Amino acid sequence: MPVRHFLSIHDLPPGAFWRLLNLSRQIKALPMAYAYALKGKALAMIFEKPSLRTRVTFEVGIQQLGGFAVYLGPQEIGLGKREAVIDVARNLSRWVHGIMARTFEHETVVELARYAAVPVINGLTDLLHPCQAMADYLTMLEHKGRLAGLRIAYVGDGNNVAHSLMFGAAQCGAHIVVATPHGYEPDRRILQMARDDARVSGAVIEVTDDPREAVTGADVVYTDTWVSMGREAEAAVRREAFAAYQVNARLMAYARPDAIFMHCLPCHRGEEVTDEVIESPRSVVYDQAENRLHVQKAIMIDLMQQPGADRA
Repeated sequence: MPVRHFLSIHDLPPGAFWRLLNLSRQIKALPMAYAYALKGKALAMIFEKPSLRTRVTFEVGIQQLGGFAVYLGPQEIGLGKREAVIDVARNLSRWVHGIMARTFEHETVVELARYAAVPVINGLTDLLHPCQAMADYLTMLEHKGRLAGLRIAYVGDGNNVAHSLMFGAAQCGAHIVVATPHGYEPDRRILQMARDDARVSGAVIEVTDDPREAVTGADVVYTDTWVSMGREAEAAVRREAFAAYQVNARLMAYARPDAIFMHCLPCHRGEEVTDEVIESPRSVVYDQAENRLHVQKAIMIDLMQQPGADRA
């Protein structure tokens, strides 16, 4: 039986999205019940990008489950440069029980999964950020009590976070509207895949260039940085292009009175969001950050307890 991985919400088998959310809620409510779930198991953490939330939540998470983590930065590996991805995957499979990778190119984690004999978790790529989106939907469920039919307005760059939010909406039947300037829309292939997935759940997935249209009547207003890691050379051009897409009090006024504000962090206060919004009672950004811990513990348990995941 092939080992399962977590590379994209789109790839989840039927029922897995809700199973992971339910397990996350159980872990959050009764953490000590899972204190030995992964006793003695090792997680290799590969980072090509700097990280606060991803590193801390995976490292603390595996320790709280009874296992331990091994941090591997760019200087240790040099994926595809110092050592081929195929060799990294095969070597690590002899020593650890799971691999988490935070990389630039999405193909890197796909290739790791192709050759690894242990589960691979996508901690972030330029294309997708599935762990973040799972934490986001857990946060929405906690604050809104439901996911089906929720109107989610995503305002900003059609990036990896937007892609994974669309895949998540397709799984749970939410209505997501992505508002972004021309030239910064979500990847067309990802958009079509999400819309194909949405046929099963009844989700609605839209793209517009009008932030007010997206936010009007929204239950959730979400934004992300305009300049992602690796895009720093485009910073000035992007700030000009996204100037009308700032989430401020004027834009939030178009949302429902009980709408929540979300941001995956790190944020650039005064750019994509104002202090007035991110510091308001409507902001749940730190709930999202906390929920990364619980969701990722659920993902690790789900993958690292599966048959065939004990290669090491």
